[in-house]
Amino acid sequence: MKLLIQSAIVTVVVLGLALGAFGFQRIANWGELSSAQGNQRAEFSWSRLSYTTAMGGDGYGGYGGRGYGRGGGWQTWGRDYPKADRQFLVALNRLTRINGRSTEQVVSPDSDDIFNYPFVYAVMVHTWTFNDEEAKRMREYLLKGGFLMVDDFHGTEDWENFMTGMRQIFPDANKYPVEDLNDKDEIFHVLYDMDDRFQVPGEQYVNTGRTYEKDGYVAKWRGIRDEHGRLVVAICHNMHLGDAWEWADDPAYPEQFASMAFRVGLNYVMYSMTH
Repeated sequence: MKLLIQSAIVTVVVLGLALGAFGFQRIANWGELSSAQGNQRAEFSWSRLSYTTAMGGDGYGGYGGRGYGRGGGWQTWGRDYPKADRQFLVALNRLTRINGRSTEQVVSPDSDDIFNYPFVYAVMVHTWTFNDEEAKRMREYLLKGGFLMVDDFHGTEDWENFMTGMRQIFPDANKYPVEDLNDKDEIFHVLYDMDDRFQVPGEQYVNTGRTYEKDGYVAKWRGIRDEHGRLVVAICHNMHLGDAWEWADDPAYPEQFASMAFRVGLNYVMYSMTH
């Protein structure tokens, strides 16, 4: 059944995912794209999670909040937004038969609107925090079929801070443990075979030549499953896929990193739609 579903909704446009050949071009006016295409009907909508930032934990020396103000939560959950999201959607629509909406949707755990979007992407999750009602809603969202992909946090301290928020969502660590995903896991083969995974750095690589940040020297592909074995949280630790999507059109940013980032994201979207 899985193969029938997959073949019905996706065909790979190119075998090698040579993204440079598709000529990603800078879009000068995101608002123009949004007004022209943002309201079309689509079978998939990309959503990004906004969240309350823990006090003093936003990575920029600021304090908490979900607003767009200077030093607030916008600098965390909104990192690389909206360009990364929209360039990913360009890839989704070019490389698959999924009819994806051309603009993203921002959702938050304090509203039932999150249940309208079965796939949610979150960044800098070492800075997030939830109140009891938000944590409950996130838990219900995931156990009712939702899928959460987290990205762009690095090293030991970030991991511990991320897990503080994760255990607000899933307090029972024995029932919902974090596991390392292996090469045979279905999520790495649902669209592209990804046995050759490697660390994807942010744009800082162009100036530093470093693929890592902080003490996050090795990429960690992890996840949390529900009682039926379905991955409900896909954890991309010690990598920055969003930056790779955002800078895919920059000749200075290496193509192999952008290609890996797009393949990961496309596999995760496909998994979320078929499981």
